[in-house]
Amino acid sequence: MNEIIFLTEPQFQILVWLSYRIAATFAFGLPLFLFIWAKISNSSSIDRLLSIYWKVSSLYAINILFLSGDSQLGQSISLISPILMVTSIWFWVDLNEEIDETYKYNPISLTTRIWRWTLSFWGILNTGLHIFSWRCLNSINGNYCDSWREIPYNSFITTKIIIKFILDGNWTTGLATFFAYLALILYFIGLLQWLLIQFPKNGRFAGKF
Repeated sequence: MNEIIFLTEPQFQILVWLSYRIAATFAFGLPLFLFIWAKISNSSSIDRLLSIYWKVSSLYAINILFLSGDSQLGQSISLISPILMVTSIWFWVDLNEEIDETYKYNPISLTTRIWRWTLSFWGILNTGLHIFSWRCLNSINGNYCDSWREIPYNSFITTKIIIKFILDGNWTTGLATFFAYLALILYFIGLLQWLLIQFPKNGRFAGKF
């Protein structure tokens, strides 16, 4: 049975590239802009929402490190991290109520709503692509798997050039994988601390997450 039923490999590659481009814009660029905007305008609920979002979305950066080093674990994290990211922007009862209570056409509130729905669309697209290429979760050498690693590898090459130029150092796939594992351990320590201590206490209220 083929990994992709409805898509040819070039079509799949185009969609993966689209997924990465949406991520660059709506998982990094726009939320960074909104975070700065919320700080300046004293929009506390949006500021709090984005503070939580950045903590959760750091897993996606860890995924890029793993994929740039051809680590199999990166494929699984690439599936999981967008799901967690989308969950983190809708999960909180108190923040949802505060955002909904703001004037519907308030510029920062309207932009936040657009961002949340677009990020949700990206999460669905990313999950669907991983389901279509499900064998990549078990083997990085399967068909269509190279499409997932192409952009992370390009970012690895760019990082290597920058580090070589500025620090005269050598950025290797081994170092990328080492820092990815280190960051993943710290991420899970923080996640477990929230699951075991803060979530039972605060539930779906943002609290001190």
